Amino acid sequence: MLGAGMPMDVPELLRRLDPLPGSSEELRRFADLQRQLQSRFQRFTDDVTVPYTAVVIPSQSFDPRELAKIDGVAHYEERSLFNLMLMRHPRLRVVFVTSKRIDPLIVDYYLHQMRGVPPAHARRRLLLLDCDDATPRPLTEKILERPRLLRRIKDAIDDPEMAHLVHFNSTPLERTLAVQLGIPMNATDPSLSYLGTKSGCRKAFARAGIPVAEGREDLRDEHDVAAALAEVWEARPHTRRMVVKLDDSFSGEGNALLDLAPLHEVAPGGRASSAQRAAALEAALPSLRFEAKGLGWEEYRTQLRGMGGVCEAWIEGEGKRSPSVQLRINPAHEVQAISTHDQVLGGPSGQIFQGATFPADPSYRLEIQALGEQVGQVLADDGVIGRFAVDFLVVPASEPGTPPRITAVEINLRQGGTTHCFNTLRFITDGRYERETGRFLTRLGHERAYFATDTIQQPRYRGLLPFDLIDLLVVNGIHVGADDTGVVFHLLGCLSQYGKLGCTAISHTPEQARALYERTLGLLDALANDPVGTTPLVAPIR
Repeated sequence: MLGAGMPMDVPELLRRLDPLPGSSEELRRFADLQRQLQSRFQRFTDDVTVPYTAVVIPSQSFDPRELAKIDGVAHYEERSLFNLMLMRHPRLRVVFVTSKRIDPLIVDYYLHQMRGVPPAHARRRLLLLDCDDATPRPLTEKILERPRLLRRIKDAIDDPEMAHLVHFNSTPLERTLAVQLGIPMNATDPSLSYLGTKSGCRKAFARAGIPVAEGREDLRDEHDVAAALAEVWEARPHTRRMVVKLDDSFSGEGNALLDLAPLHEVAPGGRASSAQRAAALEAALPSLRFEAKGLGWEEYRTQLRGMGGVCEAWIEGEGKRSPSVQLRINPAHEVQAISTHDQVLGGPSGQIFQGATFPADPSYRLEIQALGEQVGQVLADDGVIGRFAVDFLVVPASEPGTPPRITAVEINLRQGGTTHCFNTLRFITDGRYERETGRFLTRLGHERAYFATDTIQQPRYRGLLPFDLIDLLVVNGIHVGADDTGVVFHLLGCLSQYGKLGCTAISHTPEQARALYERTLGLLDALANDPVGTTPLVAPIR
């Protein structure tokens, strides 16, 4: 019976589902589906002319309080539109579901980036569906609340034996959706999601033999945090600052920094006992400097009690860099390096992800790639599949001839802020990542790099429409052309209401890509300052 043994945390609207979300029957069916993923993957890999369906659900399945911190979060689902370029496989059908309807102009913009397949041919193999719901909640939850929409998605799958789900991240909601549709998902089993928390990351790094900052994990509340901070300070007496991180936060929005200078009277080596030190640290927690704008201690404490967290000694260092390596574990459980990036971080203390340059600096890109593969093997042994990224900190050597100090920071067990950028480059140029050098080569063997960000935002950009941006690209000749250089915009749906968008600027070198990005910003400013279009838009190449 459906109601028997019903878990208490299942939302009321989902209690009508059969099997019940989180029930033993759902877990059994999900395990059966996931066992089929490798054979499906192999059949499609062996012959891409075999009819296949990819159901793309770009749900940001995070705590709604975290989602609410992001302007225009519903439009972030558009970042997964690069998946439309998968339709260069002539028999692949894509079912793409979003919270709100996507402007057809935006869809056409992506379809026209695809080479080798006429847009009209791809259009016939594309089904766009939406929930007509822009509330800051996970898209997957919205779909499960709408039985008729769920039926339409299921009916659009020609052959359930040759189909799978594509997700941004994997939670019990995505597991429920997979079971309801009767197809596996090319993502990690949600039962392994702990590996992607801040606490789980630290344990995975330890198993991989990769150094991390002195810290403590699995902290449940402010009392745990204070005691752990005291232990870390005693282990590293010269520490000047410490960071607290919420376990399930992302993009650095759940991080907070504590300056230890005001607590010098209880510093290790003095007269204060460990208990006094912990008490002083707990009293100081309301003075944490939060990375997320508008966040205060009371709300942060509530989130800490709900999801747990970690604390770590803040790594200091002149010229510190924050690179990342992106990897994939395919359904055959093979670890594959995808890319490396140098991240651009911002926020009050430089912990919020704002953009990235591809590829990472050659002085350490192959080393972090190798370390990422070590982590990947640990995750693969645990049963993880799908995309993930590993973030590092690199502190340059203090003495000539000595290697830089590399420390692992966290694992993002999901698609990330560079997934759509890199895949846009890959699909547009039909190129490949060269693991041996960490470079990207086009189909003609030419090297390409890019600078990418999703945080271009100015009040004066409000009111600009997607067509205005596309016109800007074409008139100024900065759209991606035959030489595989140019600009691709993301988050076009965010622009008019929020004055926000993203872009990937592709060129021959990272320096040229950054110059193209700066030129694009100049053009955007000119566009915003001339709303009636009376002035030619010209910005010099720098």
